[in-house]
Amino acid sequence: MKISFHGAARTVTGSKHLLHINPTKKILLDCGMFQGMGIDTTRLNSEWGFEPSEVDHVIISHGHIDHIGLLPKLVKDGYKGKIYCTPPTASLARLLLVDSARIQEADVKYVNKHRQKEHKPPVAPLYTEEDATAVFPLFETIPYNEPYIVDEGIELLYTDCGHILGSAAINLKIKEKGVTTHLTFSGDVGRYRDMILRSPQDFPQADVIIMESTYGDKLHDLQAVATDKLLDHIVETCLKRKGKLVMPAFSLGRTQEILYMLNRLELEKRLPPLTYYVDSPLSVKMTETIKRYPACFNSNVQHLLRKDDDVFSFKGLTYIEDVDDSIRLNDSKEPCVIISASGMAEAGRVKHHIANNITDSRNTILLTGYCEPGSLGGRLKANPPEVRIFGRAFPVKAHIAEITSLSAHGDYEDMSQWLACQDPRQVRKLFLVHGEYEVQQRFSDRLQRKGFEDIEIPAQHTVYGI
Repeated sequence: MKISFHGAARTVTGSKHLLHINPTKKILLDCGMFQGMGIDTTRLNSEWGFEPSEVDHVIISHGHIDHIGLLPKLVKDGYKGKIYCTPPTASLARLLLVDSARIQEADVKYVNKHRQKEHKPPVAPLYTEEDATAVFPLFETIPYNEPYIVDEGIELLYTDCGHILGSAAINLKIKEKGVTTHLTFSGDVGRYRDMILRSPQDFPQADVIIMESTYGDKLHDLQAVATDKLLDHIVETCLKRKGKLVMPAFSLGRTQEILYMLNRLELEKRLPPLTYYVDSPLSVKMTETIKRYPACFNSNVQHLLRKDDDVFSFKGLTYIEDVDDSIRLNDSKEPCVIISASGMAEAGRVKHHIANNITDSRNTILLTGYCEPGSLGGRLKANPPEVRIFGRAFPVKAHIAEITSLSAHGDYEDMSQWLACQDPRQVRKLFLVHGEYEVQQRFSDRLQRKGFEDIEIPAQHTVYGI
């Protein structure tokens, strides 16, 4: 058996790992899109490193675009098998893939308008909305903790990973030539004591582990502190400076965490009387979808639901779906909070909000999660004197701030805790993926001290025998 790595290899996006079980059987773990990789993004998303039509099965860990975003292209390029995931992941993926297609089609339309003026040939999106909907019939949903036979000699077990709604570690039991190999792919490991979701589960003893390492050298602040920090930014920006607080936030996960914190502030009678805008049609749909799966919430949220039937709502909350209403926000002078996608500020309405508010010192751009260094969010983190948005240079006069404790990814202690159910002596190979190379090297040193001996950090398109 072999494994080849075609994404999230010494980088944080584009998760794609291919199992070669015998000369003819191939299983793809995740099919993610590269994001925020600058001029290399389009090239990386266009090159598979394998033939899609030769893949027999696709198994998805969770619904983030960097783990599912190339499914429509995979099907378009010849894949015909099933796509396995948990029930919540299928619900979320239907929304995210259509949204991804619409963004691409809109971006290409804008680009082609300028290419036409320059007498250049038009470019095409990676996939269209029609391509995205062609994926939906292929979803096969598998509940947590119920073994499922994917193929002869291949058994799948999903265990909760606590990262986002529906996220799971992929546990495979593979029988080949009389030998059984237990392989686990972490997907993305969430945080223990998450404010909304259940903690990651223990998983069966593995021979081979493929593990994410995003925050392999970081310790997060306590999440309880995040609510107070958010309140401080609201007070400082909106009440004292009479400005706007603009928060880039992923539609899935981060937006709901922010709404949950604001709801708690209202219950504690600490929420300032302002208008709180969620300016993202996708975020609206995501929040409604997440409410349909209360069984995935932790015991604290379950308890709160007994006295508050909507933990993501509060006084002053306004959802914006119409684009004209979004544009009018830029003309408004009222102090307010704007929560908008995307989280890295690379696309979507938040990019326009940043462009319209970054030159005013009364305002704050509050980053709430991981940003690729080349993304707009990543560039803002460096506090530059100016930043380019939509091809124009903007002086950075607004305050740039960050809340680091909201990450849905576990830090190195969370990831070490997730591995604690394993006997390192029985793990013959551990691959680190989904991380920046320097971080992975430091995390590898830490894991070696815990007894894991054979650790690899694969580069793009490398192949390993196991």
